Amino acid sequence: MSESKDAALAPDTEPQVLANIRPTPGQRRLVRAFLLVLLVILLGTWPFAALKLPEVHAFIPTLAAALLVSDCVTAALLFAQFSILRQWALLVIASGYLFSGLIVVAHALTFPGAFTPIDFSGGGLESAVWLYRFWHVGLPLAVIGYALLKDTNRVADPRFTGRAISFSIAGVLALVIGLFWFVTQYEDLPLITFVDVRPLSEFRSFIGVMVILALSSIALWLMWRRQRSLLDQWLIVALCALVLEVVLVSLLSTGRYNLAWYAGRFYQLVTATVVMIVLLAEMARLYAGLSHSNAMLQHERIRLQRAIDAQRRERDARLITGDAVAATIAHEVKQPLAAMTTRCDAGLRWLDRTVPDIDKAKAAFMRVAADGHRAAEVIESIRANFRKDARVRVPLDVGNLIEEAITLLEDDLRRHRILAKVARSELPLRLMADRTQLQQVLLNLITNTVEAMTAVDGVRVLSVNSRLLDEGSVEISVSDTGVGIDPKDAQRIFDSFFTTKSGGMGMGLSICRSIVEAHDGMLWVVPNVPRGSTFHFVLGAGTADPPTSAEDRSRSPQS
Repeated sequence: MSESKDAALAPDTEPQVLANIRPTPGQRRLVRAFLLVLLVILLGTWPFAALKLPEVHAFIPTLAAALLVSDCVTAALLFAQFSILRQWALLVIASGYLFSGLIVVAHALTFPGAFTPIDFSGGGLESAVWLYRFWHVGLPLAVIGYALLKDTNRVADPRFTGRAISFSIAGVLALVIGLFWFVTQYEDLPLITFVDVRPLSEFRSFIGVMVILALSSIALWLMWRRQRSLLDQWLIVALCALVLEVVLVSLLSTGRYNLAWYAGRFYQLVTATVVMIVLLAEMARLYAGLSHSNAMLQHERIRLQRAIDAQRRERDARLITGDAVAATIAHEVKQPLAAMTTRCDAGLRWLDRTVPDIDKAKAAFMRVAADGHRAAEVIESIRANFRKDARVRVPLDVGNLIEEAITLLEDDLRRHRILAKVARSELPLRLMADRTQLQQVLLNLITNTVEAMTAVDGVRVLSVNSRLLDEGSVEISVSDTGVGIDPKDAQRIFDSFFTTKSGGMGMGLSICRSIVEAHDGMLWVVPNVPRGSTFHFVLGAGTADPPTSAEDRSRSPQS
């Protein structure tokens, strides 16, 4: 049922409780101050020890109840510490406090006049005296056992701690019942020291007191030499209070209900409660530390969870970004590839004629090459956009940019019987911008208008307008006479992966808005009259390039 203490608990992992916490200098000073107060109370009581005070017959039962509760609580706390540290010394001192608490009840039952005018326990006057002596011998003996065992290297086996506590409680209870039965049934056997509540022999009484004081002195000497923990310090205080009580009650008091007798009961209360109070205070401190540690762990758990969530969001963002890059490349490269395929077919047809038209085939293949270069520029533009690289901006003519976009899509416009109307500004509009990216915007918007008008019968008109705003910004609008946009989707159409088309990818308008905003502009859509939609985008004044030629300056409104 025992094992090595070193094997059971390493010093660094041993739980910190009252039985193994070393006292701080401040705690040592508090113990000395408490002992000094106890001694001062004794010295102040000494001259008036025989002073008669009122007889309070309810005092003994009340005190006995308080001592029982205090000693039993102390025993329970010490049993708990034994179950943690498994030191046999703690089991011994816990049993000692339990013995003190239980024998107090036996003493109160035999105390003359405590509950009734006569003793109803079956014993005589001598029974209370002997139970008092057993009571005051029990704690010093327990402290002696504690002092002798606390530095040993053996601890209880964790499988048997509960059983050891149960056996100790049962043994103490049996001992108290046995002593109570013996002193009440055989009171004529012990040496008689009281007759009619007065001492028969002061010498016999003196011998009993000396035995208690001798055992207490031995316990104090052992504890003083072997004190290590905070529990050791306060056990010394409890023993000192017990010694002072015995001195007051047995040597200075000449009877009951005088000042010395009442003061002795105060010291009894100190003996029973001082360790309990320190144990409860230490438990409260440890609980506060545990609560603080739990709060810190909870805070760290929240921080860890936030970090995990941030990593998850970052991973999801990378996945979404990857999906967006793939979708953007597929969306933007689809148009140049389609144009390349169409022009390759056209070039092959020119070559397949009976008389091949080399010039037209050559022109078609040159446009294929141009589309291939444009596809490479589109891919590089997309990479730069997702890398947030600073793009090189060059002066651009807005009118020429619009004409190029219409030219690139003229085959689609012709195939779907769409009339293209371009309204250029009276003034030459020039911008400092990324040519490829703005061309992407125009091509995406025009392609959307073409797709919106394929399901509409009647006249199909594409209108592209440009104008200079008063604040110096440039506005470009692309209008169609198609099916229009549902008002509830007017804002969502610019979100990534949102589309109203069965075969759409939901990236075109998102890319357009991203490019426009990168040029300090904004993009929005409004209904067209009588039907269809109009996309407007404004490029900030910082991108507008002032007129450079004399002719431009003469036509400028500022001239």
